[in-house]
Amino acid sequence: MLIYKIFHADEWRDLREHGETAGAPVDLADGYVHFSTSEQVAETAAKHFAGQDDLFLLAVKTDDLGADLRWETSRNDALFPHLYRKLRLSDVHWAQPLPLQNGAHVFPAGFGDAGE
Repeated sequence: MLIYKIFHADEWRDLREHGETAGAPVDLADGYVHFSTSEQVAETAAKHFAGQDDLFLLAVKTDDLGADLRWETSRNDALFPHLYRKLRLSDVHWAQPLPLQNGAHVFPAGFGDAGE
């Protein structure tokens, strides 16, 4: 299964340069790296990144995260994936720009397809 992280371009660049990151400021404050499922990530983008451009969508395979990944209740009592260690560049399955068009984020072609 793939889970998703939205990063600003500078956060994505930092991960590529350093090979790991403790995450965005919200992740540092909460003590874990926030992720969303394919069903949750559009709402995450709208709620936490409204009107923001220069973003990247990162996909991570849950199988690669082991026991450091926990599913915890969050927004709307839904279970969200949280990573309790640094995110490593080697964890990233793919990353694509998440552009803003007419006020809405445009997800990559094929995003959310069953074959991911």
